[in-house]
Amino acid sequence: MPLRVLIADDNPVVRAGLAALLATAGDLEVVAQAADGREALSLTRRHAPDVILLDVRMPGVDGISALPHLVQLAPVLMLTYSQESEIVREALLLGAGGYLVHGEFTPEDLVRAVRDVREGRAHFTTTAASALLADLRTSSQPQRSVARSPERVHNSVLFGLSSREVEIMDLIASGMSNQQIAATCFISEKTVKNHINRIFAKLQSTSRSEAIARWLGTARPGVTGHG
Repeated sequence: MPLRVLIADDNPVVRAGLAALLATAGDLEVVAQAADGREALSLTRRHAPDVILLDVRMPGVDGISALPHLVQLAPVLMLTYSQESEIVREALLLGAGGYLVHGEFTPEDLVRAVRDVREGRAHFTTTAASALLADLRTSSQPQRSVARSPERVHNSVLFGLSSREVEIMDLIASGMSNQQIAATCFISEKTVKNHINRIFAKLQSTSRSEAIARWLGTARPGVTGHG
């Protein structure tokens, strides 16, 4: 039986190119193509692929948002132009089995990566591996963080924020703009916005002031505030 692959990328030219590359391998079959994360999830449930090739930046539901749902159904190999260390790290934490950056792999590399990710062996192109290494080195350095008071630790557990989300929420509470947060954390403003959207959802907040109030303990989850 051929190994069944689903391709999720918003660019139809990229999808067609990847499908053509995979067709050169006799044991791979592209069973579906999706233009965003929502369609990828729907088609994965319908076609039950063995491996999913997933882009990061797509309109609507992006790859990072869809990733935790997709990895429950099939192994996922990130295949994208996004090179930021924060994105690479987040994708791996959410369950991706590998990370390939366009322009850094041959057709043979792609076919090998698809087969290996299906078997649980991780694959990275050079930029992704370097970004991950840089992120690990940065995260091992002493953090310039706000003192972790018992209340703050309690809130991070209560709301289910990751360590990066805690860092960004602290910066929001300090009054920083998205641009300032991006510069401080060495990530893009788009990544900051993605984090803030997830933070607001976890804090059940619709504004910065409401999120800050919940984070600092002056509001409680489930109580609608104004900001």
